[in-house]
Amino acid sequence: MKPRTIIYIDGFNFYYGAVRGTPYKWLDIEKCFLRLRMNDDIRRIWYFKALVDGAKGIRQKTYLRALAATPLVQVMLGKFKIKQVKCGVAGCKYPNSRIFDMPEEKRTDVNIALQLLDDANHDRADQFIIVSGDSDLVPALEMIKSQWPKKNLFVYVPSRHPQRGAAVKLRNAADKHKTFPQALLKISQFPTELSDGRGGIIHKPVEW
Repeated sequence: MKPRTIIYIDGFNFYYGAVRGTPYKWLDIEKCFLRLRMNDDIRRIWYFKALVDGAKGIRQKTYLRALAATPLVQVMLGKFKIKQVKCGVAGCKYPNSRIFDMPEEKRTDVNIALQLLDDANHDRADQFIIVSGDSDLVPALEMIKSQWPKKNLFVYVPSRHPQRGAAVKLRNAADKHKTFPQALLKISQFPTELSDGRGGIIHKPVEW
């Protein structure tokens, strides 16, 4: 029998580690992970993301509508919090403006950890796959291995850079780990137009 599997994708980590800078932003996540895990009985794919503003936010909302049209994907939203950051560049050209605002995504790691523990507690899957390189998730993985040792934990680290993709602590907390295979992005794109399942049509953003 195929193992019951739930997938948890850290959207921010996945975007910056695997998708950003590629022409493959219109990614059909369900198709991608069904191809990646062909021998699994995938019950749910959780996609954790915070909403952004402006033109990027409009494109993001279009993409989230496309994800919502796929049966297995469930989106859970966090939020961005503005924090003040001091410029660390030596000889900064703007000495009077060394403090600036930077958005920081909040709640994603907490939301992933809570969903993982809830799914383990209710025995919704035999195998949990975490797509992230965030070491903040290590305590949740360690608790699952302590409380439910028969559950299998698999980590895919999304990174095109070996140093950034090391994620040693997170990889060590899992039973198995790999780097996310970039080749899947190209062959797992949504069509340019797709139905939203309610009589409407979703169009791929022109900029993508």
